Amino acid sequence: MFILGLTKTTLLDYPEHVAATIFTGGCNFRCPFCHNRDLVLVQESFPALQVTPYTEEGILAFLRKRAGVLTGVCITGGEPTLQKDLPDFLARIKELGLLVKLDTNGYQPNVLRHLLNKRLIDYCAMDIKNSPEKYSVTTGLKSCDLSLIRESVSCLLSQTGYFPYEFRTTVVRELHTKDDMYIISEWLRGASAYYLQSYTDSDQVITPGYHTHSTQTLKEFRDICLENIPNTQLRGVDI
Repeated sequence: MFILGLTKTTLLDYPEHVAATIFTGGCNFRCPFCHNRDLVLVQESFPALQVTPYTEEGILAFLRKRAGVLTGVCITGGEPTLQKDLPDFLARIKELGLLVKLDTNGYQPNVLRHLLNKRLIDYCAMDIKNSPEKYSVTTGLKSCDLSLIRESVSCLLSQTGYFPYEFRTTVVRELHTKDDMYIISEWLRGASAYYLQSYTDSDQVITPGYHTHSTQTLKEFRDICLENIPNTQLRGVDI
C-alpha cells in the first residue's frame, strides 16, 4: 500500500462513525478542480514532497492503539482501488473489528465488485463527476471509458437495501449545469443517497480558477435530483 496521509480522528468522513481516514497516493483521473493535487500527481510531485510514506504496519499499530475510540476507517485518495494490495490491507483492518468505508471514482469496477463480494467494505462513496457526455472534460482525460463508470454505478444500485452507499458530485460553476443534473438524476434513479457538494477553492487545486455555484442554484440542482432520488442532499452548504 502506498499511503501518504492519515487523519487520526474524523466525525465527517464516515457517516455516524468516529473514524480515521487513510489517504493513498496516485489516481487515474486528473479532475482539474481536485483539491488533492499532491496525492493525485504523486508520480510527478512525490520526489519534491520530501515525505516518507506510511507503512502498513505503522497504520495498523495506530489503529490497534485506538481500539475503543474508533469504530471505522475511511480509505480515500487519490484512488484507493489502484492499490494492488488493497484487499489484503482491508482484510487486516477488518480483523481489528473496524468498519471500512471506501471512497472511489468507480473506474475499477472489478475491484469494487471483489471488495463487495468478499465483504471487505461496509460503506462506499462513489464520485459521479458529471453527466456521461461531459465525463472526459470533467476528469481531465483525453478519453474516458464510460462503460467502467456505468458498471460501478450498476453494481452499487443493485446493492440497495443490502449495503449502504452514496453517490456524490462536487458541483463546479464552470462544469455543471441544470441539464447535467437532470441527466445525472435519471442515470442514478432510485439510488439510496446522492450528495451535491459545493466546490471549494484551495491552494491544492490541480487547476485554479474554478468557482462555486450560488446557494440558490445549488438548491435548484437539489430539487431537480429529488424527483428521481428522494434522498438527495446538499453537503458543505449553509442553507
